[in-house]
Amino acid sequence: MTAQEERPAAIEASRIEKSFGGVRALAGASFSAVAGEVHALVGENGAGKSTLIRVIGGRLRPDGGAVRLKGQALDFGRPDAANALGAWTVFQELTLFPWMTVAENLLLGREPRGRLGLIETRRMEERAEEVLAGLGITHIDPRALVEDIALAERQIVEIVRVITRDPSILLLDEPTSSLVEREVEWLFERIGELRARGAAIIFTSHRWNEVKSIADRITVFRNGAEVGTYAELPEDEAVRLMTGQRMETLFPKPPPLPATEKVLELNGLSGPGVDKVSLSLHKGEVLGVGGLAGHGHRQLFFMLFGAEKPGGGTIAVENKIVRIRSPREAVRCGVGLALVPEDRKTEGLLLEMSVRENLTLSVLRRVSRAGIIRPAAESDAARRMIERLQIRAQGPGSRVGTLSGGNQQKVLLGRWLLADCHIMLLYDVTRGVDVATKHELYELIMRLAREGRSILFYSSDAEELARLSHRVLVMREGRIAAELSGDELSAETIVAAALRDSVAA
Repeated sequence: MTAQEERPAAIEASRIEKSFGGVRALAGASFSAVAGEVHALVGENGAGKSTLIRVIGGRLRPDGGAVRLKGQALDFGRPDAANALGAWTVFQELTLFPWMTVAENLLLGREPRGRLGLIETRRMEERAEEVLAGLGITHIDPRALVEDIALAERQIVEIVRVITRDPSILLLDEPTSSLVEREVEWLFERIGELRARGAAIIFTSHRWNEVKSIADRITVFRNGAEVGTYAELPEDEAVRLMTGQRMETLFPKPPPLPATEKVLELNGLSGPGVDKVSLSLHKGEVLGVGGLAGHGHRQLFFMLFGAEKPGGGTIAVENKIVRIRSPREAVRCGVGLALVPEDRKTEGLLLEMSVRENLTLSVLRRVSRAGIIRPAAESDAARRMIERLQIRAQGPGSRVGTLSGGNQQKVLLGRWLLADCHIMLLYDVTRGVDVATKHELYELIMRLAREGRSILFYSSDAEELARLSHRVLVMREGRIAAELSGDELSAETIVAAALRDSVAA
C-alpha cells in the first residue's frame, strides 16, 4: 500500500454527472483524496475541474453520482452541509463583497458584537488586523474597501477568510491565478501548515511549476472525466494527457524586430503608483513588464489607456506628444492604444451580452446607420473576427459569459483588432487560462507582432515574460528597476531584479 492509501479517505466522489443545457461538464467523473495530502487537479478549461470542486463543496447538485466527505454522504447543493463536514472552498471567481471593507469580508458572520447585538466596528477592524498579521500580511489595510484594493490582494483576503475557518478539506480553485511568486510562496507555506495538521487540500492551477512543487498526487481530467492519478508526472506527458496530443513547444519565439521605429515613448510619466517612468516601444516589439504585484504595473497600463490621470511627464505616439484623458481618446490616438485587462469579467466584458455585441462595441459607428445598428453588418464583422481568432463559441449570438477564459480573452482582443488598434496593452491575459489555450494566445501575440503591431505585455509569470518578450522592464516602487534583454533575460533575472532592495535613481 502507498502512504496515501494508508490514510483515511477525506473525499470519495463516484461517477459524478453534470450537464448545463447541452454541455456535458462531468461525464461519470470519479475522484478520491486522503487526509494530509495536497492533490492537484489538472486539465484544460472545460475539462470539469471547477465543476467537480463546486459539487464537492456543496455548491452544485449533480445529475448523478455520489460524494462522501470523511465517510459521510454529502447533501448536494448545500454549501453549509459541506462546511459542517469541514470542507471550504476558495474560488477563482472571487466571492467578496466589493462595497464592504476587508475586515467586514474577513469576519462576515463572525463579527464581534456588543450587549445589544450591534457590530463593534473598531473591535472588528482590530481583530481583522490581528488575523492578517498572524498570517504574515501587513500590506493590506483592513479598513480599505475591497473594491479599492488590487486583484492580488482581494485573492489573498479570499484565501485568509477560508483558512481562518480551519478547514479539514480545503478546495482551492485557481488560487494563484492573480498572485506573483512571493505571494504564491506565502500561500504554499499556509498549505504546508494545513497538510501537516492532516487536512486534505485539493489544488488546481494552470502553472505546471506550481503543481509540480506542491502536489503529492496529480489527477488529470479531460472532457469531464478523470484520465488517471499519478504520483510523478512529467509536464510533456501531462500536456498529452490533458489535450490528447503532444505539444512540441509551449512558448513560440518572438519574431525578429523589423526596425527600430518607435511607436510609443514615455518620458518621466508620473501619477498614483507610477514614478517618473520612461520607456520606448518599437513597431512589432513585444515589450514585457514584470515585477512584484503592487509596484505600479496596473496603474501604468490604466494611465496609458486613459482610465487613470497622470500627474506629470509626457506620452508620445509616433513622435507626437499626446494627452490621453479617456479610453476613447486612447483608442483614437494615432495608431490606437487598446487595453485587455486582467479581470476580463468585471473590467472588459459585458457577460450577459452576446459574443457579437462584445466584439463590435468598439466599432458601433461602422456597423450603424443614422444611429441604428445594422444587424447584417454587425454579424458579418463579428463572424470574420471569430474565424480569424478561432473563437470557440456556438455562434456570434452566444452569451459571452458562457465561453471559456481563453475564448473570452480572444473576444477582448478581437474587439480592439476590429477597431484597428496597433498598440496592444495586454495585462496578464493568460491568467486562469489552461495550457493549450495559453499556447493559442501566445501564437496570437506573436502573429500580431509579425503584423507590425506593438505589444506592451505584463504577466505575473516570470517564465512567460522571459520566453515571449524581446525586452523586459522590471518595475519596483513605481519605477523601472531594470531592463533585461538578450542573454541576461531569464525568469531568474526577472525575479532577482524585482527583489532588489532599491531602485536606481
